Amino acid sequence: MKIFIYYSSLTRPLQKYFLAITLLFGTSQLIAQDTININPPVVKKKSFVKNTFDGNYIIDNQTAVIPIKGTFEFDIQHRFGTIENGWKDLGGLFANANMLLGFSYVPFNDLQIGFSATNDRMQTAGTIKYALVKQTKNNSMPLSVTFFGNTVMDTRAKNSSLPIINVQDRFSYFSQLIFARKINDKISLQVAPSFSYFNNVEAYYDIHNVIQSKTNNGHVAISVAGRYKLTDGMSLIANYDQPLTQHPMNNPNPNLALGLDMKTSGHDFQIFLGNYGYILPQNNNVYNRNNFSKSQFLIGFNISRLWNF
Repeated sequence: MKIFIYYSSLTRPLQKYFLAITLLFGTSQLIAQDTININPPVVKKKSFVKNTFDGNYIIDNQTAVIPIKGTFEFDIQHRFGTIENGWKDLGGLFANANMLLGFSYVPFNDLQIGFSATNDRMQTAGTIKYALVKQTKNNSMPLSVTFFGNTVMDTRAKNSSLPIINVQDRFSYFSQLIFARKINDKISLQVAPSFSYFNNVEAYYDIHNVIQSKTNNGHVAISVAGRYKLTDGMSLIANYDQPLTQHPMNNPNPNLALGLDMKTSGHDFQIFLGNYGYILPQNNNVYNRNNFSKSQFLIGFNISRLWNF
């Protein structure tokens, strides 16, 4: 009533200004109330599963794991001779052995690049590993999927006994998709189909004096691997590798391996018994002649040392 009396006492121009100010104030108040009452949407950040495996390797295969950004890793891998001769060569320790020295770096999240060299055929390798998707804690993504690939060069001097004529004959390639899942705090499993390719392969002359390849250039295989944690720092590890491609000659044998993984804050050490005597994956997949049904196993180990920068 008082506002109405005050409004009536104003002159007509002042009444117009008073009405405009009243409407403006009332509208602003309504807008402010509407703004306050609106609840902004809550954006939930994805939470990923960690430590599916303890490191980059599980015996003869890569895992789906990539270390955190800024990690530099140095690797030593060793494969002794087969144990079938018993004490004659001390279970393969005195036999010919293959060794690899390598390093890798994680310049960005989910990407790892590396370089290695092995005494097997004096080969060097460049590697790349990239996490395509990662398993989430709420199972909106039930698997981790990682790509691993390498390019290998045979650096031996050219001679008539080697299948090397041109520079491209020295190269081979390996690519693999790794599908992994951490089942619980103790059990992790992965399945990894792979494709190996050699630019040049060994050949022979048949009875018609025609060159025939002993193996195909391309080779498909699949690997199954798993881990069971015994303690916080020790795990039981196993893997099985099955060749799928049938070659004209010299078909490779599958690999069966079992070992222990021991993990500390900066080291990862694995010791195992298996059939693969090479270290580079395409060489194992295509050229493995060790047969576990004939007890042609060998002792191997992997050592990784990590630094964070």
